[in-house]
Amino acid sequence: MDKRWQASKSSQEIVETVASDDRYDFDFHDLDRVQRRLKQRHVQMIAIAGTIGTGLFLGSGNALQVAGPLGALLAYGLVGTVAYSSLCCIAEMTTWAPISGTFPHYAARWVDPALGFAVGWNYFYSNAVSVPVEISAAVILMTFWDSNTNHAAIYTAIIVILVCAINIFGVRYFGESEFLFSSFKLILIVVLLISGLIVDIGGGPSHEVIGFKFWINPGAVNRAHLVTDLGADRFLAILNVIIQAAFSFQGMELVCIAASETENPRRNIAKAVRRVFYRIVVFYMLGILMIGVLVPFNNPALLSRVGTAAQSPFVIALNSAGVKAFPHLVNAGILTSALSAASSFLFASSRVLYGLSIRGQAPKWLAQTTKQGLPIASVLTTSVFALMAFMTVSAGVETVFNWFVNVSTTGGFIGWFSINLTYVFFHRGMTAQGYELKKNVYNNPLQPYLAYWGMGWTLFFVFMNGYAVFFKFNTSLFLTAYVNIPIFAALYFGYKWMYRTRIWKPLEMDFITGIPTIEETEMPPEPPVTFLEKVGDVLF
Repeated sequence: MDKRWQASKSSQEIVETVASDDRYDFDFHDLDRVQRRLKQRHVQMIAIAGTIGTGLFLGSGNALQVAGPLGALLAYGLVGTVAYSSLCCIAEMTTWAPISGTFPHYAARWVDPALGFAVGWNYFYSNAVSVPVEISAAVILMTFWDSNTNHAAIYTAIIVILVCAINIFGVRYFGESEFLFSSFKLILIVVLLISGLIVDIGGGPSHEVIGFKFWINPGAVNRAHLVTDLGADRFLAILNVIIQAAFSFQGMELVCIAASETENPRRNIAKAVRRVFYRIVVFYMLGILMIGVLVPFNNPALLSRVGTAAQSPFVIALNSAGVKAFPHLVNAGILTSALSAASSFLFASSRVLYGLSIRGQAPKWLAQTTKQGLPIASVLTTSVFALMAFMTVSAGVETVFNWFVNVSTTGGFIGWFSINLTYVFFHRGMTAQGYELKKNVYNNPLQPYLAYWGMGWTLFFVFMNGYAVFFKFNTSLFLTAYVNIPIFAALYFGYKWMYRTRIWKPLEMDFITGIPTIEETEMPPEPPVTFLEKVGDVLF
């Protein structure tokens, strides 16, 4: 039996941590060859990219149409707190252990190796399949300028090459692309919010003061038309948007997945996460509020499912007010969001696959890296999934593609749940072994209650995401909503049965082995000198 002794951080007492088997030795430092090439500005913009995307530019219109302005605002507000809780949990664990493998490895290290295996593979295939989904969305966005369907295959090929190249060229190129994409999205949403406010108070070409009149007529909350009781039906409409909003917020954890390739990861990730809450409030909540006062939920244009800027509630609102200059700009912004999302999903899935490989839970050849520290085998393997985007070009296989994609949609919810669950175990183990959590580089004073909040709601999302099928049962929709649950269970219990793993007790958890110290990862901060450096320090 392998025994490791360590000094308690708070009391200098000797605490014995025990790993049950050499298979669970967590010292993979010599195998982990990625390099820290992402800078602070990259990390900050990656954090922003996780909060602004097609869910805000396009999906918010459907949310408004389904639940009304107040219903959409409540739904996005609730899900924002759940997303924030999950991000706080992974951030605290990441600033303690900024290593490859991220939260699947934390689950294996502090909960159960079988959970780490199941979570890792679940997160990998969920994100890998999302790559062609975003590529297909980008191709649809191109039809806003070119309606010739014969060009779809050409656009698909160009975007597949672009997305894969961004990741194959290295993490620095990925960081720079996210910086550019996020900068454009940030500028666009700020312009849209200011323009929307001007229109609302009567500054548009029509000079009509809108105010909150649409909250009165047609109303603040729409009906789902599933039950006859008015209150219950409105609740179901809000519930429908809660599930939709949860999908919109997925991907915020990317900033922590990139920790093993980030300069000064503890300081930069802590700084980024502390600012995410304000970005959720400013961009998402103000964005949802703005479209809610500008567009009535019964506007026929909200029913559009063209997938381009014509569907965006911002464009609908500004067009109604007589402002015609925004559709092309908004479509370009949504296009960058789709490209950014595809690149981010490829990055996240390849890094999780790499982490599984270096820890023996995936084929060893997937751990191969270049001299520059790029996990090339995992990146190329994940890039193959991008080719699935060509399935949408052929009408014969498009249905199969959509079904396969929908199967993985609960993967993000399972990932969030595991993050919160792992944090609960992490908190218990750290406390039992005498560590002072407040001395970690990042610690949220609301923990572990934030984790409990996140666990409860993400479990709710997993089981309720297909609730509408029970009002009018459809076998295909039921399977796509819930088949991922038995798949995850099979991964967990199959690995557990094969390797006879067990759940770690608090005093058995290893918080030291293979984890670099603060001195090894953090360089002294360089204070800004020039004016531009000071501005950048405030923004990033």
